[in-house]
Amino acid sequence: MQIEENRPLAPFTTFGIGGPARWFVEAASEREIVEAIDWAQERDTPLFVLGGGSNLLISDAGFDGLVLRVALHGISATPAGPSKRKYQVAAGESWDDFVQRSIEDGCAGIECLAGIPGTAGGTPVQNVGAYGQEVSSVIERVRAFDLLERAFVELAAADCGFSYRRSRFNSTDRDRFIVTRVDCRLTPGGVPTLRYAELARAVEAVHPDGAEPALAEVAGIVRRIRRSKGMLIVDGDPDCRSAGSFFKNPVISEEVFQSIAARSAAAAPPRFPAGPGQENNGLVKIPAAWLIEQAGFHKSYTLGAAGISSRHTLALVNRAGASAAEIITLAQQIYAAVEARFDIRMEMEPVMVGF
Repeated sequence: MQIEENRPLAPFTTFGIGGPARWFVEAASEREIVEAIDWAQERDTPLFVLGGGSNLLISDAGFDGLVLRVALHGISATPAGPSKRKYQVAAGESWDDFVQRSIEDGCAGIECLAGIPGTAGGTPVQNVGAYGQEVSSVIERVRAFDLLERAFVELAAADCGFSYRRSRFNSTDRDRFIVTRVDCRLTPGGVPTLRYAELARAVEAVHPDGAEPALAEVAGIVRRIRRSKGMLIVDGDPDCRSAGSFFKNPVISEEVFQSIAARSAAAAPPRFPAGPGQENNGLVKIPAAWLIEQAGFHKSYTLGAAGISSRHTLALVNRAGASAAEIITLAQQIYAAVEARFDIRMEMEPVMVGF
C-alpha cells in the first residue's frame, strides 16, 4: 500500500473541480482497504472513500485527510435458479461496463441504466436510477466494511434502506460502510423495461409496429437520450464536466403539487409516480428541471466559469476552470429562487467533500 501526499483530486471527478488530498491511497483488495483504515485511525486522520467521482463536488481547499480510492475489480456470474443469473461485481468496476456485460449475456434488469458514469460500488449508496429502473430492484446483497463493527458484512437488499435516491449508506448510516462488492440478480432472456414515457416514445419511433426491442437496442437509445442532454461522458464536450443531475426531483404530496401548479404562470408541471413502494402512496414526483426553469434559470446560464448545461437545466457544469465556490454559489441561487417561487426546498444530489 503506497500513501501519496497532496494528490490532486480534480482529475478523479467528472466535474474536474477540487483541491488536493492531504494523503491519497488506492486499494486494490479488501486487505488494503483495512490497512488504509488502520493507517488513518492510528493518526486520527479523517477518511473519505472515493469511487468513480461522478456524483461528487470537492472543495477548492481539497480534503485534509486520507482519500481512499476503491479500486477492487472483477465480475463473476453464476446461475441463480431456473430464471435468474447472479452477478458479483467488485466495487471498483465501471458501472457502464457491467451494464454492457449484462446485455451481452442477454440478461435484463439494468438496460435502462446504461451510460451512467461511476463505479458499481457507488450505485447502492445513491440507489442509482434512470428511465424507469433503479438498482434496488436487482440488488440482492451488498458486501461492505463496517467501520463501526470493524468487520466485513453482507447486507441483504431489505437491510439497505432503499428509497428514491436514498439508502442507509447515504442517510442513517452515512460514512459507516465502505462498499466492496454488489451482488445483482438479473433475468436471462428477459424483456426490457419500458415504463418511462420518454424512453417508450423513443422505442416506438424505431418500432412503430410494436415489435419488442432488444436489450442492446434499448441501452443504445438510453445512451442517445443521455447524450442529447449532456448526461453521457464524452471527451471534449463541455456539458459533460458536471456531476449529472445536481438537484433531486422532489417527491411531494398531491396537495403540494396542486399548490405548485397554482403558482405557475405556465401549464401545470409534469408529474410522475413517486415509486413502487407503499411509502410512496399518495405522493408524486415532479421534475426539478421544470422548477428551475420556472424560477427564472435557463439552459446555458452562466455565473463566472460555472453554468447550467446547454442541454439540460438540471446539470450544473464547469465551463472552463470553474471553482467549487462558483458551483456552490450558482446552486444556492437556484435553490433560493425555487423556494421563493414555489415554497419548496430542493435537495442537492452530489456528495460535498471538504466544505
